[in-house]
Amino acid sequence: MTTETEPQPLTTYETDLHELGEQIVRASETVGERAAARALVDEGTIFARRNVRSALIADGPDGATARWEGLSRRKYTLGLNEKERLFLGLVLSLMGMGPITIAAVRGLDERRLCIIMRAILQLAENNTIAVGIRI
Repeated sequence: MTTETEPQPLTTYETDLHELGEQIVRASETVGERAAARALVDEGTIFARRNVRSALIADGPDGATARWEGLSRRKYTLGLNEKERLFLGLVLSLMGMGPITIAAVRGLDERRLCIIMRAILQLAENNTIAVGIRI
C-alpha cells in the first residue's frame, strides 16, 4: 500500500533562491553562460551555498548577474568536496573556462551526469535529443 503525501510549499528561502537562480539564467548573455547557469541552478546544492553565490553573483542594472570569472578563481577556496568541485569544473567548462576534460564525467553521480548532459545539449543548441533515465 502506498500513501500519497501532499507536496510541501516552498519556504521563503527556497522561493528566493529559485527566483535568484532563474534571474541568473535570464541574465546570461551567451548560450554557454545560459547552459552553465541552468546546470548550476538545477544541481541546487552547490548554488544553495552562500559562499558560492557570493563568488558568483553581482548586481547588474537589470538585477543579479553571474560573474563566472570570480567563481572560477575561488573554486578551490569554497569548501566544496571533490565531487562538487568536479561538477563545478564541468559547469565552468561549458563556457571554455578551466582545464578540465570531458573525461571528468566519470566521477559524477547519475543526477549530476544528467544535468551536465542536458547542459551540453543546450550548449549545442540541440532540442531534439532527450536525456533521462532508462526504466
